[in-house]
Amino acid sequence: MPRKTEQWVMHGIFIAISLLCLIPFILLVASSISSENSIIKNGYTLFPTEFSLESYKYLFKEPAMLIRAYGISIFVTVIGTVTSLIVMTLLAYPISRKDMPLRNAISFFIFFTMLFHGGLVPTYLMYSNVFQIKNTLFALLIPGLLVSAFFVILIRTFFTMNIPNEVIESAYMDGASEFTIFARIVLPLSTPVLGAVGLFQLINYWNDWFNGLIYITDSKLYSIQVLLNTILLNAQYLASNSHFVADMGTPDGIPNNGLKMAIAAIGVIPILVTYPFFQKYFAKGLTVGAVKG
Repeated sequence: MPRKTEQWVMHGIFIAISLLCLIPFILLVASSISSENSIIKNGYTLFPTEFSLESYKYLFKEPAMLIRAYGISIFVTVIGTVTSLIVMTLLAYPISRKDMPLRNAISFFIFFTMLFHGGLVPTYLMYSNVFQIKNTLFALLIPGLLVSAFFVILIRTFFTMNIPNEVIESAYMDGASEFTIFARIVLPLSTPVLGAVGLFQLINYWNDWFNGLIYITDSKLYSIQVLLNTILLNAQYLASNSHFVADMGTPDGIPNNGLKMAIAAIGVIPILVTYPFFQKYFAKGLTVGAVKG
């Protein structure tokens, strides 16, 4: 088979695989704009058999609350991702240096936290009573998300394997300080790992609902994930106990199944929009600038 033909075949295969990856998202959107009756009758389909926006109308009953939750999630995601990258990079760089005192002990301490955890109750008591971050935005930023031992070790390994010692030594000979070496040499050469870790942290912060569930009781501080989860639970309660709330003037026919899909669509769209901007960093050169022997 000619080489050009092989390339066309491979391109066709990868295009087909890419299109197959879009099927779950298409199913998600189609189900979110389908009526509740059509979903119950026909199940989830790629094309809505009966178009309806009732799920989104139910979600946007209080648009101010939804917009505020989006704003909180965006703020926490941006600040949390940037701050966590700074903290983890500043922690990973010293333990990647062979001349760092106690580097093995610090590395073991970091690795130890991957194997053992203090437990939910002690963690909650510490953050609530000692650090007093309950019902603050710090509760969405710090617990379990700000520093990840796995990512610290990943960044440290990248520094060790891909930052040539000759480059650092030559910078020392030119009179560069540690901060100059870190800011002007190490960070520019570490764009791929920082981009990858940044993407993972962005997803972790955006999808986090557990911290909001545990530490946030003020609805004005709900993130989008906590708010959507609350709306879903309320809708499920109303749908399953309609005979108890009939006297309250609650409307019938709550789109329970379509609402789940609409919530998932609203939650995933920002990540789909952001991902292409981070993807380019995965393919950047690992060691920009060759080291001459």
